[in-house]
Amino acid sequence: MQSIIVTGAGSGIGRATARAFLAAGWQVGLVGRREAQLAESAAGHAAALILPCDVTDEAAVDAAFGRAAGVWGRLDALFNNAGVNVPGAPIDEIPVADWRHVIEVNLTGAFVAARAAFRIMRAQDPQGGRIINNGSISAHAPRWGSTPYTASKHAITGLTKSIALDGRPFSIACGQIDIGNALTDMAAKMTKGVPQADGSIAIEPVMDVAHVASSVLHMASLPLDANVQFITVMATNMPFVGRG
Repeated sequence: MQSIIVTGAGSGIGRATARAFLAAGWQVGLVGRREAQLAESAAGHAAALILPCDVTDEAAVDAAFGRAAGVWGRLDALFNNAGVNVPGAPIDEIPVADWRHVIEVNLTGAFVAARAAFRIMRAQDPQGGRIINNGSISAHAPRWGSTPYTASKHAITGLTKSIALDGRPFSIACGQIDIGNALTDMAAKMTKGVPQADGSIAIEPVMDVAHVASSVLHMASLPLDANVQFITVMATNMPFVGRG
């Protein structure tokens, strides 16, 4: 039975993805700060391992990942999904504390989790594994007032490429999924209207989060001699491709 750790597994994309892997017969480690929400995500699945921790806490992450590898005997994959955002505003109105919070969780947290997974994958026998980073459409183009989030997601692309390169000698593959308007609690505001580049407010199309989960499952199910380096999964008619 293959194994994966999903960060940010207590809600949204992380919850949907963790449940998709459990349904597909994987052993799944659910990482997040709120144990009760992780338990809800894992409900009814004996193959779920609840691993409450903050991805920015290096010692806690190392301990959680080590526990998972100890229970399963190996770690086959990581979905680096945990992330936060702050209210939109022009850069001069964004508190530096908000910037630091977003970068700490979205970027440093992804680094810490990838580092822990990479260490296990490099040392295990047979060697290797796969790391999948959640990039977002914001890894390509910003929304209005999104400096911290957009910068963090652009940086995830660099992290993905670096891990892919570092992993080559050790059969560790790394890819990135860029998601646009998956309907979760966080994205519900898009159905009511969000700021556009021209200053207007508009309702945006959304898609079922299940399409994200199935895409991550596909990426993780490939043999290690094949890799989806980058994939974009988005609501077909969302305002991404085009001008304005």
